[in-house]
Amino acid sequence: MSTVAVRPARVSDADDIGMVHVASWHQRLAGVLPDEVLSSLSADDLAMTWARRILNPPLAGQAVVVATQVQPDATEAIVGFAAFGPSQEPDALPGEYELVALEVAPGHQRAGHGSRLMAAAIDLAREAGATSACAWCPLEDSIRRGFLQSAGWEPDSARRDLATGPDTTVREVRLVVSLAA
Repeated sequence: MSTVAVRPARVSDADDIGMVHVASWHQRLAGVLPDEVLSSLSADDLAMTWARRILNPPLAGQAVVVATQVQPDATEAIVGFAAFGPSQEPDALPGEYELVALEVAPGHQRAGHGSRLMAAAIDLAREAGATSACAWCPLEDSIRRGFLQSAGWEPDSARRDLATGPDTTVREVRLVVSLAA
């Protein structure tokens, strides 16, 4: 029997976060992002990025949380993570937060980790005064979009195209949810 939890990320979690990030993107975004983008992902580079973000968040109110699974032998495994903070979108309303990342490692999906991560991020955002939240999702990422919509997030009219290579873009849609009590 294992125990699951969500806690604030520590710098020592960065390597595991980098590995979860790469593995989840390879599994979920194959066919959505170009192969060369996915093959260029480096768990080590992402670990450095996440370590910096955990140690010194770029903006006040930004945070990273991790989902853990503790085995009977008391070893703890990082099985997912979420990052969030005040929205930096030009049209952001006061009190709007953004779910920047929410990833669960393949093999640990559909076990409630994503829901626990989202709930923890929303609870912390509310504590910081957030009244709404947004998240960007590739239009073709039906897994992420379905997960968010099942939790009450709805698309608004915002769209953006992200350059993923010299001749390729990925269209993203923004989903929003009210955090009002």
